[in-house]
Formats: sequence, structure tokens, C-alpha cells
Amino acid sequence: MSDDGSAAAEGVGSDADGDPPGHPPAEEGWERETVAYRGISRRLAAHYLRNLGGELVGTDDPAEATRVDGDGWRATLSAEKVTAAAAIKLTEVTAEFAGDPDVLAELLPKYRQKAMRAGG
Repeated sequence: MSDDGSAAAEGVGSDADGDPPGHPPAEEGWERETVAYRGISRRLAAHYLRNLGGELVGTDDPAEATRVDGDGWRATLSAEKVTAAAAIKLTEVTAEFAGDPDVLAELLPKYRQKAMRAGG
């Protein structure tokens, strides 16, 4: 868990057979990072990424979006219900990013600021 309350993991590159399942395709030299937030929807995450310069891939409906591509980056989105405490279930949206390291260094803080929710 990162300092901002998100579950975050970093990885570089891809496996020998290509891109890992569920991850966006990566170009040579790109890095990968996973960012997850509870209390937002996949629609809202896609909307945030569109506002940061991305374009939805395969759909025009943010609620249906599973991939968003931008200049020097790509992201896949998934959502699942997770147990927060006892009988409390929340939606957790995971964004798997792949991108140029310099582009991700600029993009991810902006995405985190938009996606972070207090009290979620």
C-alpha cells in the first residue's frame, strides 16, 4: 500500500512471451506500474484518464472502457468487488499502466490526485 492509500506495485518490462495477461502492450524501454483505488468506478477512472489526454480503445462509453491509450502511455482498467471489513464490499478499480518512464513520472501523480478519495 502506498502513502496515498492506494495499493501500488511497480514492475519493469514484460515476460518472455510478450505482455502479461491484463496488462497493456508495452514498447521497448517502457515501464509498468499498477495503481488501485477503492471507492471509484471504472467509468470514473476512464474519465480521469481521458481528461489527462487518453483516448478510449474499443468503446466510446467510459463505463465499458477496459483500455485507454495516451501519448507515450497505455492503461488497462479492471474493477472488482472487494471486502473492506466484514460485510462491507467496495469496488476496487485497478489501472495497469505501461509507458515511457518520463511520461509515467508526469502522468501518475496527476492520475493519483484525481482518483484519490477521502473516506473510501
